[in-house]
Amino acid sequence: MPDQKPSPVVRAPLEVAVGRGNLHPPSLLQRSGLPGVVTARSEELFALARKNSLWPLTFGLACCAIEMMSTYMAHHDLDRFGVVTWPSPRQSDVIIVAGTVVKKMAEPIKLLYEQMPEPKWVIAMGSCATNGGPYYRSYSVVMGVDHIIPVDVYVPGCPPRPEALMEGILKLQEKIQQDARHRGGAASQTS
Repeated sequence: MPDQKPSPVVRAPLEVAVGRGNLHPPSLLQRSGLPGVVTARSEELFALARKNSLWPLTFGLACCAIEMMSTYMAHHDLDRFGVVTWPSPRQSDVIIVAGTVVKKMAEPIKLLYEQMPEPKWVIAMGSCATNGGPYYRSYSVVMGVDHIIPVDVYVPGCPPRPEALMEGILKLQEKIQQDARHRGGAASQTS
């Protein structure tokens, strides 16, 4: 038999569908006609950088704080998502309020939120932070941190497991990317 060359591998274009198996969501990067050149909207590139480098200011008030701390331990390891805690509000872009917000803590939470630079996001972790929990209608408890500052993601549970907080952070990352797509589309239509 003469030397047979293996047939070249022909790759079909990748079909991307959301929600079908392990396929990636549609990429924000667009292929151009030039080799090695990729184009994208600046808003979407900034959102990609923001969502993959979140610096949360952790504000633990009660039993939810223990679960929040365990999310940063080796078993769960939030570092793999690009989430690194930061003790200063002036460099943080996410605040995680975990636990019972009493009226005495309302002003410090608002002050910390105001010290954070834009863009900033808030995660309310646990039943007490979302709606007062078992202390609903108590004289000293705020009926959810959203009465003080705007909340982007609610993580339910009493206390929620570390996996629930990880899911909340992933939802926040999706929200950041979606907001950039909507903002980018509106900006390109007005120009």
